Amino acid sequence: MAEKNKKGYIILENGKIFEGIFFGYKKEIVFEIVFNTSTSGYVQILSDPSYAGQGIVFAYPLIGNYGVNIEKLESNKFWVSAAIVNTLCETPMYGDDTLEKALLRYKIPGLKNVDTRAIVRTISENGCMKAKISFSNKNIIQQIKELKKTNVVVPIEKITTNKINSIGKGKYKIALYDYGVKTNIVRNLLKRNCQVDILPNSVSYRYIINNKYDGILLSNGPGDPFDNKIAINNVNKLLQTNIPIFGICMGHQILGLASGGKTNKINYGHRGPNQPVRYLCDGKVYMTSQNHGFEVIESSLKKNKNIMISFKNANDQSVEGLKYLNKPVFSVQFHPEASPGPQDTLFLFDDFINNVKKYHGKK
Repeated sequence: MAEKNKKGYIILENGKIFEGIFFGYKKEIVFEIVFNTSTSGYVQILSDPSYAGQGIVFAYPLIGNYGVNIEKLESNKFWVSAAIVNTLCETPMYGDDTLEKALLRYKIPGLKNVDTRAIVRTISENGCMKAKISFSNKNIIQQIKELKKTNVVVPIEKITTNKINSIGKGKYKIALYDYGVKTNIVRNLLKRNCQVDILPNSVSYRYIINNKYDGILLSNGPGDPFDNKIAINNVNKLLQTNIPIFGICMGHQILGLASGGKTNKINYGHRGPNQPVRYLCDGKVYMTSQNHGFEVIESSLKKNKNIMISFKNANDQSVEGLKYLNKPVFSVQFHPEASPGPQDTLFLFDDFINNVKKYHGKK
């Protein structure tokens, strides 16, 4: 357990240093530093596998005012490398554990009393970068050299399930590729009369074809989508069938790459529950929950005449959705299942299931 009022330091790759007080598990660690603008839902955020390898700066000033209930987690544990807050509430209104106890359980360091606004401003101006939680603010040049050499990428192989897990007994059989899936995605499929088989990333496309699935969902996940060659190849082969496909976040990026597109890193990413997206089919704008640092490049898809851009970010016009014109295939960059965030786009699960029903009837 961290020594009470033990000082810790956040050292950024660009040389800036921020001071705080340790809470949770006391250790030094290097990570990619990002910020999230959510005002609630920190339990779901901390347990989102997409944050593996990243330290989260919470832009909202007060964190911990409600406790941590295990059933609220979006996976089986906290995945973040670190939690950085301005003010920590140490006496939550309810919950099984305080945030500090939960961080101790998962051996994750936290820093409180940090000038989080200054860090958010730095990331906004300079982009996401590597950072280190350190016990010392000395030998900064050497510490920066070491953190620059440290690899913070967590490959999907360390996130994905190691076996096929079948959940539910619904009518429609769905193959869910686990790149770092959130629990609420599974819940939304179960609500729609599905049997969900959660598959390791390594499972071949042949398994899906041979087992006659009614639909395929490509989940969210961490890191650079271009590194996931197995996933890209599998989806490329599955696009040669007529099985309905729905991609979410990382799944959207994998679909874009499998369709001949390219991706690139966004300066500081989209992480929060208040990202507006415009649905190009009818012009409506929806508020969405997002957590990603990469985008599909619109111009890279121009050669594929069978695919259209379905959603765009209303702030920066980045691609937020893809839709095939000749197949029951689509994807979105945001999280329609939210958790936390608005549920304005839950209808996309219904769209997917409608595609599944049509395909199931034709089999």
